Amino acid sequence: MTQLSQAKDGLVTEAMRLVAEEEGLSPEVVRRRVAEGTIVIPKNINHDFTPRGIGKGLRVKVNANIGTSKDHTYPDEELEKMKTAIKFGADAVMDLSTGGDLNEIRKVLLDACGVAFGTVPIYQAVSDLVDTGRSVCEMSVDELFKVIARHAEDGVDFVTVHCGVTRKALEKLEVTGRVGGIVSRGGAILANWMKYHGRENPLYEHYDELVGIVKSNDVTLSLGDGLRPGAIEDATDGPQIEELMTLGELRDRAVDRGVQVMIEGPGHVPIDEIATNIQLEKRICRGAPFYILGPLPTDITPGYDHITSAIGGAIAAMAGADFICYVTPAEHLRLPDLEDVREGVIAARIAGHVADIGRGIPGARLRDKEMSTCRKNLDWEGMFALSIDPDRARGMRQESEDDGKDVCTMCGELCAVNLDNMTKSKSSTEVSDRNSRGEK
Repeated sequence: MTQLSQAKDGLVTEAMRLVAEEEGLSPEVVRRRVAEGTIVIPKNINHDFTPRGIGKGLRVKVNANIGTSKDHTYPDEELEKMKTAIKFGADAVMDLSTGGDLNEIRKVLLDACGVAFGTVPIYQAVSDLVDTGRSVCEMSVDELFKVIARHAEDGVDFVTVHCGVTRKALEKLEVTGRVGGIVSRGGAILANWMKYHGRENPLYEHYDELVGIVKSNDVTLSLGDGLRPGAIEDATDGPQIEELMTLGELRDRAVDRGVQVMIEGPGHVPIDEIATNIQLEKRICRGAPFYILGPLPTDITPGYDHITSAIGGAIAAMAGADFICYVTPAEHLRLPDLEDVREGVIAARIAGHVADIGRGIPGARLRDKEMSTCRKNLDWEGMFALSIDPDRARGMRQESEDDGKDVCTMCGELCAVNLDNMTKSKSSTEVSDRNSRGEK
């Protein structure tokens, strides 16, 4: 039985209990929200780790993408990237590898992964074709579904499948006049396959078979946004909304059969449309957890897209998004390196934490209050310990000429906190002296 089917039967599973404990909620609340499809707990029956929940009333979660390409195939690097992502707080990791022995790479990563692990199976399906000298459009439906089944059996916890790229949506795309066109790799692969064969998207046409495959291992479906906007000029257009409407229908069909579902959301969205996009997904998809890439509210920040996406991510999460896929400084430029991974995870975690505070998530403000207390006391070690990136904070402090002193080089002896503490200490001493002399 899946997490969802057990929740519908009124059973609180061990995974639900662990999520409830981590989030400070009652197990019954978690069970009820899993049953209604507003919380998912991605955990394959063949992957042993402590699960985390994604969705309504829970802390915003962060995913980190890693993976080889045919131009850069170094599996050991990806393993280190995964470890770095988890070290700095990623709640999930996705392997997007397209180069090398993909089955072996996935196995190595899964064996070392202590968080939820996701993949995009169509990447392997077409990569295997290319390795044998065949074109992407020669992929058969059977080959695609065999890869999905292999990922499920191997222990993958959630899979991205672009089921909403339908012929109807592509017809809308042809007349829309998009600036960026299709920017989703999975979406572009399927669009080309559909045009070549003159057929419907196999993931849509054979959706019930797909649901049956993932159900057997309790794999969560992440319904991908193959027509997401890759330019702010294209945001919230007809093709995007057409795809979202289809995903809402597919969400219901999977949930009815006991399969957990989350919905993937847009990439490039101007700041004034972000909240609207979240509200549309929540309404159309019945509150299903929303997994967002960014969103990026401007297109002109190559090298700094982790900052751009953190801005968009905080606004989106405040509006109700549940799961942020990190964006690194290397976005739109190259594969990320270890430092890019660290920067991307930290930026996404900042966005999520900012939203958690605004959403009133239990305990979200406590760490900030403790940090403020440490700052007031000029307790540097306390500040480092509470920092989202203690190593960077401590390193910057150690580089300062005032390292070892109470104050820092920003203000030195004019430190407002130090002066305020001295004033209060002096006032307290004067009051004590007067009391000892019997003065009022």
